[in-house]
Amino acid sequence: MANRTLALDDTLYDYLCSVSLRENDVQRRLREETAKMPNANMQIAPEQGQFMGLLVELLGVSRALEVGTFTGYSALSVALALPAKGKLVACDVSEEWTGVAKRYWEEAGVADKIELRLGPGSETLQSLINEGHRESFDFAFIDADKTGYDNYYEACLELIRTGGLISIDNAFLEGKVVDPSVDEPDTNAIRAMNDKLKKDERVSCSLVPIGDGLLLARKR
Repeated sequence: MANRTLALDDTLYDYLCSVSLRENDVQRRLREETAKMPNANMQIAPEQGQFMGLLVELLGVSRALEVGTFTGYSALSVALALPAKGKLVACDVSEEWTGVAKRYWEEAGVADKIELRLGPGSETLQSLINEGHRESFDFAFIDADKTGYDNYYEACLELIRTGGLISIDNAFLEGKVVDPSVDEPDTNAIRAMNDKLKKDERVSCSLVPIGDGLLLARKR
């Protein structure tokens, strides 16, 4: 019996996917198209998308929020898990990347569940607050520019209801967070975010070693 999380080599990772991953054809083709793009490393892992969908189901989420959509795999995974009248507000700055996303959302039949808002994430979140949406969301996913994480987190805390969940991607940042030789803005921002949530009494938290590290914070 292991007393710590096992490292996943290629063989064990392939086994994990073979026995647990339920990825439909639209998700697979979106992931494969994204893999050919220059910024393909911004794509979440398929097992992470499935895990987030499971969280949505477990929490009974009807209103979700996403900061950083890219080509839409995470939004698609969440939208598929939402109930028929569920809604996801997806925030991104790129019309090009989200143009890819919209094609697949339409094909998967979830486009009517997703409201895409283009613009800087901090401005979009403040707009939602100003529109009276405080404590109206059940779930949030943050996966955008790392130096903006703290601002996104604070805004999401206002927008999420008590008992709602904020999930924050790239908590490991490809392992850079534990490399003392790395001293650059993105890595320092993630280190600060991880340290902050460990001490933040407003939430219960857990860092899950899936994908590039998924930091979960449940609003108390």
